[in-house]
Amino acid sequence: MSFKNILYNVSGGIAEIILNRPEKMNSLDEVLISELTGLFNQISESKDIKTVVISGAGGNFCSGLYLDYLQKISQYDIHENKADSQRFKSMLLSIYNCSKPVIAKISGYALAGGCGIATACDLIIADETAKFGYTEVKIGFIPAIVMPFLMKRVPETHAKDLLLTARIISSVEAYEIGLINKITINEDLDKEVKELCSIFSKNSASSMALTKEMFRNVPAMTFENALDYACDLNANTRMTEDFKNGIAKFLNREKK
Repeated sequence: MSFKNILYNVSGGIAEIILNRPEKMNSLDEVLISELTGLFNQISESKDIKTVVISGAGGNFCSGLYLDYLQKISQYDIHENKADSQRFKSMLLSIYNCSKPVIAKISGYALAGGCGIATACDLIIADETAKFGYTEVKIGFIPAIVMPFLMKRVPETHAKDLLLTARIISSVEAYEIGLINKITINEDLDKEVKELCSIFSKNSASSMALTKEMFRNVPAMTFENALDYACDLNANTRMTEDFKNGIAKFLNREKK
């Protein structure tokens, strides 16, 4: 696969996606949004990939929508804007709904839509240079599509602070409010991400996919319905080859 604005490599079950517009701080345009959506949909169906890592080239993750793109959409009519909003939503959902664990590896700026991409990932690992912010209200825009993803990660108190002030926070503060999972120094960022990928590589791919499915579905259910759904999913999981092989290996290890 070839891409205009993405560097892509698969090795050892790890899919590495690098946003590759460093001269523009990896900002988003129609091409990059389309490429990311299609790529994540393909990865989700792949049997050869266990984990996904997404990062940015040139010392930044993603600064949000590209200035020329913002200029263009400011001239759209309502129908064009609705279609464009749907494309952005589809990109974030392709990341969030990916059947594989997705790790955002963050250096430098992750702003607006770029912060939304990180928030749609399962885990965020950042170094000390990372800066996070939802800056939309500063320019008369709103963080509408990224907001539901943010509120899955942090309490409303912190979400209101970030979205209404549009301030940019450090990786330390992002960790303190629960926006990101771990901070490390820049020199150790690759090492930390590789160790996490190694953990995922030892887990059942189907079990991780079903666990992610539960995170998508359970919050919208009543307590009783969630338990019924969990029972059905639990029973179905016991019929998979991953479960049978995993239990056999575990029991054999315990007998030794």
